Amino acid sequence: MKSRHADEYQRKLTTAEEAVKVVKSGDWVELGFGAGMAPKLMSALANRKDELKDVNLRDTLWLCPADGYVSPEGQKAFTINSWFMTARIREVVNKGIATTYPEYFHEIPGYYTKYLENDVMMVSVSPMDEHGYFSFGTGVTYHRAAADKSKKVIVEVNEHQPYINGDTFIHISQVDLIVENHNPLPAIPVPTLTPEDKIIGQTVSDLIEDGSTIQLGIGAMPNAVGYALANKKDLGIHTEMFVDSMIDLMEAGVINGRKKSIHRERVIGTFAGGSHKLYQYLDRNPMFESYPVSYTNDPTVIAKNSKMVAINATAEVDLGGQCASESVGVRMLSGTGGQMDFCRGAYKSEGGKSFICLHSTAKKGTISKIVPTLTPGAVVTTPRTEVQYIVTEYGVAMLKGKSLRERANALINIAHPDFRGELREQARTLKIV
Repeated sequence: MKSRHADEYQRKLTTAEEAVKVVKSGDWVELGFGAGMAPKLMSALANRKDELKDVNLRDTLWLCPADGYVSPEGQKAFTINSWFMTARIREVVNKGIATTYPEYFHEIPGYYTKYLENDVMMVSVSPMDEHGYFSFGTGVTYHRAAADKSKKVIVEVNEHQPYINGDTFIHISQVDLIVENHNPLPAIPVPTLTPEDKIIGQTVSDLIEDGSTIQLGIGAMPNAVGYALANKKDLGIHTEMFVDSMIDLMEAGVINGRKKSIHRERVIGTFAGGSHKLYQYLDRNPMFESYPVSYTNDPTVIAKNSKMVAINATAEVDLGGQCASESVGVRMLSGTGGQMDFCRGAYKSEGGKSFICLHSTAKKGTISKIVPTLTPGAVVTTPRTEVQYIVTEYGVAMLKGKSLRERANALINIAHPDFRGELREQARTLKIV
């Protein structure tokens, strides 16, 4: 550190308990994204629940303990507003205690600029470099836009937060208070792959050409595709999420980015979610660059990559191809995220392909996830007009350019065999076939 930055750092350094005193009743507080959340500050703020009221918290991919906020006492002081929920807060959203936003992921930074109020931002960052810059590390996404909009910015410096190149930085002059916490970052367990995941992963992999640029979404199936790509050559990555399956492929030279149309020989994303090994691998790795989601997920930017391949998952598909990926009926599961951004961008790419994957059944094979009509109240994350390939463990349905009758027949053919007869009968009843 240069001495002038070191002095400023020490002037702004304080305890979490002192830092959160800037939060007042009625404030909007930005908590950050996933492993970019600031657990020490969040714990200190939760401890103020008896003296605060009407504080709105805004988050995405909540990975830190939530008890202090979702307890009956915490609910009296705080309301959670989530861009994309995890299991930690899913139940309180479904009970109506917390709420969620519908959005296209790439539009979120613009919402801070145009519509949202933000009083305080609390976010985890990497240690400061010699020029006075911290990196947002695992959670770039919309953090710059949120910081610009916030009246007070508090950073929680963590030596485990990776320093990633790209457009990831905030200068100490833009920071009001600093807290230190060097506990390991919250990790997302690497998903255990089921036999169905492995079949789907291999099916999608077989349709991916050498020299393609890949997006891997969140969850087991996109990771399964990643692990199935070991025999490919000259792959690139333009994604929203850095995941563990990328590491082995990079180490093996499968991912090298040499055929990419933009950002050649660089892995591009906007956040990281995975193991501590992944976070360590990202730190100062010159192949990785992270940018705001308004850039990484902009369909026009995505489409600049030739042979762009988008791989995402869904919960339910109807016979017309509508994908409900964030809810089953009225029960919310996650959030809108970037599925539509990449479906549209990949399809517009020269030689691009967009895959949406799902198991054919749920609840131990008792219900079909390919259905005549979506469960009442379901949120359509990706409309039928945007869907190209649907993949289950029973095959692939290509829907672009297909009539409703052709779509229904193609989807029934990749449903679980136990449900195909029933689906055909229901399709006749609905006058689809």
